[in-house]
Amino acid sequence: MVQRTDVFVIGGGPAGLAAAIAARKKGFHVTVADGAQPPIDKACGEGLMPDALAALRELGVDVSAEGYALRGVRFLGAGCQVTASFPSGHGIGIRRLTLHEKLVEQAQACGISLLWKTPVNAICGDGVVVAGEVVAAKWIVGADGIRSRVRRWCKLDAHTRYECRYAFRRHYRVKPWSDFMEVYWGENAQAYVTPVGEEQVCVVLISRRPGMRFVSLDAEFPKLALRLERAAHASTERGATTVMRRLKSVHRDRVALIGDASGSVDAITGEGLCLSFRQAITLAEALEAGDLSRYQEAHRRLARRPMLMGRILLLLDGRTDLRDRTMRALASDADIFSRLVAHHVGATSSPAHLASTGALLGWRFVAA
Repeated sequence: MVQRTDVFVIGGGPAGLAAAIAARKKGFHVTVADGAQPPIDKACGEGLMPDALAALRELGVDVSAEGYALRGVRFLGAGCQVTASFPSGHGIGIRRLTLHEKLVEQAQACGISLLWKTPVNAICGDGVVVAGEVVAAKWIVGADGIRSRVRRWCKLDAHTRYECRYAFRRHYRVKPWSDFMEVYWGENAQAYVTPVGEEQVCVVLISRRPGMRFVSLDAEFPKLALRLERAAHASTERGATTVMRRLKSVHRDRVALIGDASGSVDAITGEGLCLSFRQAITLAEALEAGDLSRYQEAHRRLARRPMLMGRILLLLDGRTDLRDRTMRALASDADIFSRLVAHHVGATSSPAHLASTGALLGWRFVAA
């Protein structure tokens, strides 16, 4: 057991490992502790868009040889579909376990101390309490997920927005029929389909109803169910809660929160991991400067775009008439969806670009 470290990260999932790697690259001695044993899994869509891959490369993590290359995004619903390719580069569908293994490898290569099967019991004045012993730390990073204990210990639970939905994931042994991430819109749920290998796809059902599981696939998504009816299951069904939450503050004294512990976007945006990786890079810069207020400012800026897209998608989820009309409007002009996808992956952040895209969509919406 280490006795002292510069940065102690509580939580060894992708967000925690990204924070550790970014801090180590700034020259800090870093320790990560987690009660689980790697690789750590989680029910998620397993699609990384180009902006997420770019952030991983900054951390020195290369997953280009893994998973399945993705060309863009496709929405299906209201009897029509809309498709947009990424404006540059490609995404990757990759199993969560494989991604975690790659992050662990990079953390080990960087010389980070990894304490697995080692839960943290508390935060104290000098550092953290692990197995009844105090590990002194200058900085503490809470990366322990949606139900973060670190957030509760530091009284950072106050939030300005909170919306909860339920996600269920299963893998199927079937050759991917598309090199796009597909989102199927049903009456009561969405199905998020990502190819993750030459003979495997990941399917996630997301709904406001906790009982909406894979038994509902035929009723909600008959075309998708038909594609999967003869495919063997490659994993058991796994559930998780997906939350849209914005905290009032993501730091206190020498403790900072990252990833889902620091607020989160709905899983349908596909941007949760990218957001965590970008947060890790900006957090390391703030630690180097010795000023966590810099991280607070950067955290708000980074969350702005995925939060906006998340609110739009949740609005469509709650209003069938609005969603169907929006789908018809997008289908009437393929360029609008391409412009929205470009904004979503950060290829353009111009307010003028977004405003003009909104105006085009509004015009098509009126005519739909």
